[in-house]
Amino acid sequence: MNSIFNNTKYFIIDMDGTFYLDGNIIEGSIDFINRIIETGRDFYFFTNNSSNNVEVCRAKLEKMGFPVDENRIIISSHVAADFLNRNYKGKKVFLLGNDRLTDDMKSAGINLVEDDPDIVLLGFDTTLTYQKMWDAVRYIDRGAIYIATHPDMNCPTADGYMPDTGSMIEFFAASTGKRPKVLGKPMTTTVDYITGLLGCRADELCFIGDRLETDIAIGANHNIPCVLVYSGVTTPEEYEKSKIKATLAVKNLKVLTKFL
Repeated sequence: MNSIFNNTKYFIIDMDGTFYLDGNIIEGSIDFINRIIETGRDFYFFTNNSSNNVEVCRAKLEKMGFPVDENRIIISSHVAADFLNRNYKGKKVFLLGNDRLTDDMKSAGINLVEDDPDIVLLGFDTTLTYQKMWDAVRYIDRGAIYIATHPDMNCPTADGYMPDTGSMIEFFAASTGKRPKVLGKPMTTTVDYITGLLGCRADELCFIGDRLETDIAIGANHNIPCVLVYSGVTTPEEYEKSKIKATLAVKNLKVLTKFL
């Protein structure tokens, strides 16, 4: 067993660009999962994409031939709901989010309102309207607590990318001069959520993903093993120039299997 993973009990794996790409499981990814299980460890998927819910993620994996239990999928929205319930229980929340995120927040007992909120929660809102943005700006400017589910600037699509929550953070910063408390990867709040959920120490995790600013930074910033795969958005040339460094960088999960 490679010393990098001596303490690892749980591999936290990014989804798009790491486990699958363009609706197809990347060759060798399932072999990697099987090897994790063979070595007596476990795995969970984590995505920052708060526009999706567990059902959507499960359906996507199942369509690709890899059905998983719903408890194996963790989303930044879970971190946000937990954070709100722990720190602002019962407070009024104005949410920028689509129906999936709205339903998840309601299911978690978050008190969603349209007017006079205590908190503005900015998610990946694929139904965003100018009125919602205008309302959010007014509430933020009036002093509402301001939180965002994750920092990703863009979300990859089959034909390029679409603006993600990070882009909306910049929009609101330009308008209000204020920035939110950001959750999701690479933030400490997410590490705390996962260790609490799994009942483990931070050094018993390993993060795997294709994005330096999120998947790798969460490990690098918290002294947690992290593995960069070149199967997604980051190229070896980009990694060479980056100040964010992984514990290990490999072509894909298939190559990583030999390190377990």
